[in-house]
Amino acid sequence: MKDQTIRYIRRLGLMKAGDRVLLAVSGGADSVALLRLLLELGSELGIVLAVAHFNHGLRSENSEADEKFVTDLARRFGLDFFVERADVAAHAAAERMSLESAGRELRYAWLARVAAENRFDSVATAHTRDDQAETVLMKFLRGAGSGGLAGIYPEVFKGDSKKVRFIRPLLQTTRSDVESYLESLNQPWREDESNLDHRFRRNRMRHDLLPLLEREYNPNIHATLSDTGEINRAEEEYWSEVVGPILARLQAGVNTLRLHDFAKLNVAVQRRLLRAFLHDARIPADFQHVERLRGCALGETNRAELPDGWSAMRQGGRLVLKHVARTQPRSGYQFRLPVPGEVTIQEIGCIIRVVPVPAAFAAEARPGSLLNADAVGSELHVRNWQPGDRFHPAYSGSAEKLKRLFAEYKVPAEARPLWPIVLKGAEIIWVQGMPVAEAYRWRDGDGDALEIACAPQVPSK
Repeated sequence: MKDQTIRYIRRLGLMKAGDRVLLAVSGGADSVALLRLLLELGSELGIVLAVAHFNHGLRSENSEADEKFVTDLARRFGLDFFVERADVAAHAAAERMSLESAGRELRYAWLARVAAENRFDSVATAHTRDDQAETVLMKFLRGAGSGGLAGIYPEVFKGDSKKVRFIRPLLQTTRSDVESYLESLNQPWREDESNLDHRFRRNRMRHDLLPLLEREYNPNIHATLSDTGEINRAEEEYWSEVVGPILARLQAGVNTLRLHDFAKLNVAVQRRLLRAFLHDARIPADFQHVERLRGCALGETNRAELPDGWSAMRQGGRLVLKHVARTQPRSGYQFRLPVPGEVTIQEIGCIIRVVPVPAAFAAEARPGSLLNADAVGSELHVRNWQPGDRFHPAYSGSAEKLKRLFAEYKVPAEARPLWPIVLKGAEIIWVQGMPVAEAYRWRDGDGDALEIACAPQVPSK
């Protein structure tokens, strides 16, 4: 394992003699193994090591025991030690994100800040080949392209201005090798019981889906998925070098692309070029959006609808991105919305869907994003905003006029007259882009939940 790790570090240039490396240690097997490995390899690599521990405050006494374990470990080996505590649950609620996302955001921000303030050359995290396999499979199941299937990168830059370097020296090492190594040293580690909680998607994938695939379909599934990530990372690096100069040559100002010889480009280059064009404009887009835009660029249509109120139009041999300004129809709109079910709203080019979420999965969702199914009932209505509408979003103090909330949530003025809201009787329970109503939000211990979402309407051909 030591030979494998040092070869990987040297092959990718993750560390060099004289580097000051801040190691993120949770107390789990992976990070403890990386600490012990780097201590053994320290003189050979010529690095200076320090330890950082982030206490998420989610597991009460166990979180405190994790912190003490890592503190004692750093003290045992005479290493500089940094520790931080945060209320991840409060951050998740305030920012309307999942606990996992909130913890990751706070943890990486703190690690980047410590590294920058103390002039560390890099921050090392203990992601393994198993983590890589899980990430690639999860991205595949969500419908990611090669960018997503690249998985976890051995080296990334995070923090303010993306200046802090994060490295993953164990990406070629399996979890079983990690545990065998620690056992050979008689080195204990901390087990996080939440890793066994099947409410979390990654845990179900780790304990149910991957073992099934390994047992029934491919005994080398972890290696296969890890290799897929390696292949796609190289593909992404290659395509960025190919597409970058083409995009620079064809861009004609902000949100404008010259279409000269676009049709002569290979289909793969066309797709990559348009994806990069949208990325520069900060417009999120999936494969269908890119294909719709490609059809417009090729002259199959004169206009392509894109997410977040954007559209693209052909204008004199150029592709121009514009934010859609819609005018309110004279009478607005109102439709019955079945539960579960969907309704198409031609006026705004979208489909409003109500989707059931089993109670076992609801705990993974972003706080404030789901409704209590029992409280909602079997029938709702959707209509556009009307002056005087009031709404009480989850985790907020009281009901407010939607006009004021639109400003707070940065809803474009031109989009407000047709902005969709969902009602139970006369009470607003959902507004696009905001948390659900406080009185109807799903809480831990409730039964099944409901999710309401607005999806772009795909134009008929």
